[in-house]
Amino acid sequence: MNFNEILYGVAYYDEYMPYDRIETDFKMIRDAGMNVIRIAESTWSTWEPKEGVFDFTHLHRMLDCAAKYKLKVIVGTPTYAIPSWLAKKYPDILAVTHNGKELYGHRQNMDITNPDYLHHAQIIIEKLMEQVKDYDCVIGFQLDNETKPYDTCSKYAQAKFVEYLKNEFPDIDEFNREFGLDYWSNRVDDWDAFPDIRGTINMSLDAEYKKFQRKLVTDFFAWQADIVKKYKRDDQFITHNFDFEWHDYSYGMQPEVNQYEAAKCMDIAGCDIYHPSQSSLSGREITACGNIARGIKGDNYLVLETEAAGNHPWLPYPGQLRLQAISHIANGACMVEYWHWHSIHNAIESYWKGVLSHDLRPNRLYKECSVIGNELKKYGHRLVNLKKTNKFAVIADNASLTGLNEFKLNNESDSNYNTVFRWLCDALYLMNIEYDVIPADPALFASYENILVPALYSATDDVLNALNEFVANGGNMVVTFKSAFSDEHLKIRHDVQPYIINKALGMQYDEFTLPDNVTVSCGGKSSKARDWMEMVDCTTATPVAMYEHKHWGVHAAITQNSYGKGRAMYLATLFGEDTLIEALKLFFGKQKNEFDASYPVVIKRGTNMHGEEIIYLLNYSDDEQTVTCHADGLKKLCDDSTVSAGDCIALAPWDFSILYAD
Repeated sequence: MNFNEILYGVAYYDEYMPYDRIETDFKMIRDAGMNVIRIAESTWSTWEPKEGVFDFTHLHRMLDCAAKYKLKVIVGTPTYAIPSWLAKKYPDILAVTHNGKELYGHRQNMDITNPDYLHHAQIIIEKLMEQVKDYDCVIGFQLDNETKPYDTCSKYAQAKFVEYLKNEFPDIDEFNREFGLDYWSNRVDDWDAFPDIRGTINMSLDAEYKKFQRKLVTDFFAWQADIVKKYKRDDQFITHNFDFEWHDYSYGMQPEVNQYEAAKCMDIAGCDIYHPSQSSLSGREITACGNIARGIKGDNYLVLETEAAGNHPWLPYPGQLRLQAISHIANGACMVEYWHWHSIHNAIESYWKGVLSHDLRPNRLYKECSVIGNELKKYGHRLVNLKKTNKFAVIADNASLTGLNEFKLNNESDSNYNTVFRWLCDALYLMNIEYDVIPADPALFASYENILVPALYSATDDVLNALNEFVANGGNMVVTFKSAFSDEHLKIRHDVQPYIINKALGMQYDEFTLPDNVTVSCGGKSSKARDWMEMVDCTTATPVAMYEHKHWGVHAAITQNSYGKGRAMYLATLFGEDTLIEALKLFFGKQKNEFDASYPVVIKRGTNMHGEEIIYLLNYSDDEQTVTCHADGLKKLCDDSTVSAGDCIALAPWDFSILYAD
């Protein structure tokens, strides 16, 4: 879907404010050039303080005031945090998990399959929709909030799981064979006597349950969307704020949700992206997580939450907030929205800072937001709906992520699937190569010239044959260790590893271990191997780098192979980022662009709705950077001044320049 302007705003909760200042706040929001707020998703207990008793006073105050100040509104369904009366009346609503029974208090503690929860959730959604349906300022709806299955293992969930398995495996003997349940006498010979999934020691079956839990989320979204669709207008959208695996900030693929499937009931994908700031601000998370979001529906997306200040270490340096906002937009976001407007005065997020601090006065961050907002009012219509046509894609796969959580690379390390995924993504980012993130869907492969495959541990024969075909037809493919090892149910292949794609890769192995003082060198860069290594032997491939080790030096760490019309590289271990970049440079060659620029200057581009090519030069550095242009016909968006070949563009610390070409 398309928008006529960049949406820029904040989450706002009148019900949280220490005193009545809604007129002051909304005027400040409007004066800052902001045009959208998100409301309502967090306070079911405010809307329904007692069963069947509803009070939407705060809701109407916000909507009426938003209309007065010409602010657009996104309304969230308030289903991710249940009221205390509901938990007391129906204690089974609190989820039973692998760790036992949940207690009331924190959010997202409920069983999303519980019929009493679903009954009351439907009531509050319908009551909320009745209240908001006639407001012109409401432009869309957010379903729930950062939804997951919350590890529900309730009797309802497990009964659904058995029905799911029966549908997948009508023959119970086939089910036992596929999951190897003869091991340790784990056979199931009666569906009605299916054991509690929490006790299984079979990783394949446990992974299948996690896959099923992801399906519960997909079904939950579809259920909510059907309710909302009964009330929403044709000009209103449905979205959700998908989040990511959390490593002190947004990091990589979300393990608990198949976002590609979950988003099918939505009009546009949305996400929450939080990232380091100050000297750690690199733009990596904005790009990696934003690319995941853009790939969910293969289109632009909304950033429904990001930080203004947020966690203690995240207070941005002057200029960083502006750079962050533009970086989201440069990546294809049509909205940037801060969590949240004001700093909370109570509870667990009291120190999660908003745009305003606890004193609620205009401050440095507010002033910088005002700069951003008024710049977007001036030229945001030329930045919205930016379309990207990338030649590179990185595959992201939920099943493989689960597989490497079940069978860790190294039990002494935190490295997991997302470590490998980000290893490849960040290398491309630092090389100023833009890329898409796609699922392991063969129908998508032919759209790209280059595909990178991080740790595709679990894969069907169809996917692996399609990757061979991709290379044979002229594509370039980079594959990492731990790929093509198991089938879709985590059953390890009983054939040469890596299974099937060894043809395109021209190598094989049957031994693996943890590196012990092993070095990998490429392009003059050397680094230690870590967490996993495979003893690769080349069949038709050429070694690019051998392990540097007394005993393992007979095996290749990096290989390259020609197959059909294309080429394939294999990375048999995890090693340093600098070394990886040299290997990828060797494989892909020098990437052409019209600027003499390298990281910390990041280049992003796309085509706007007017057919103009938009080019962003982003300085992720505390030092001034100078970029030399090698092309004619470019202009600066801010003032339409011409940039010619040979001209130098100076970028102040944490600053950017936006160029365009007709």
